[in-house]
Amino acid sequence: MENRIEDRLQITDLINGWIHRDLNEWEQLRSLFHPDGTIEVTWFEGLFSDFVTGSERMGASDIRTKHLMGSPIITFNGYKAIVETNAIIIAENVKLNVGCNGHNRFYDLMEKRNGVWKLFHRQSIYDMGTFTFPLGLVEIDTATAEKYPREYAALAYVLEKSGFPVKRVFATRGSELERKMKADGQAWLNA
Repeated sequence: MENRIEDRLQITDLINGWIHRDLNEWEQLRSLFHPDGTIEVTWFEGLFSDFVTGSERMGASDIRTKHLMGSPIITFNGYKAIVETNAIIIAENVKLNVGCNGHNRFYDLMEKRNGVWKLFHRQSIYDMGTFTFPLGLVEIDTATAEKYPREYAALAYVLEKSGFPVKRVFATRGSELERKMKADGQAWLNA
């Protein structure tokens, strides 16, 4: 097996760099992706640069988020890598006193260009989620929560009620969308 310690360290630093989003450090967050990098998560799809702009808007709203990142699993092929990382998304709307814990996996395609690894495409697979009530139980609009797959219903609810609606169905554990995402990722890695 090829020893790629430097590559692994660079990639792990990129994964851990997601803390910049939680800290509202926008320029550092921008540095994680290649300029043509894209992202697909519950509330946003498109260029990563536009995601950062949307994240700035979110950072100034009533929603607060934090991401706890696990250790990445990395599969290399030359200057490409697939990186899958367990994460916990903690969110709350401070005015509504409702929050959530969402367990997901980031599924990242990364490329090494000019000697530097950066993210090229980030997607998320949602495994499970729960509501949280920071100041005691409050009533939720169950009809809104039930519009979404159970695995990310709580997260989608908090996002929607905070002005960041989820506009389509996303991959969940064991779903056809997850299988397609991984098959497409393998095809990209091996091309």
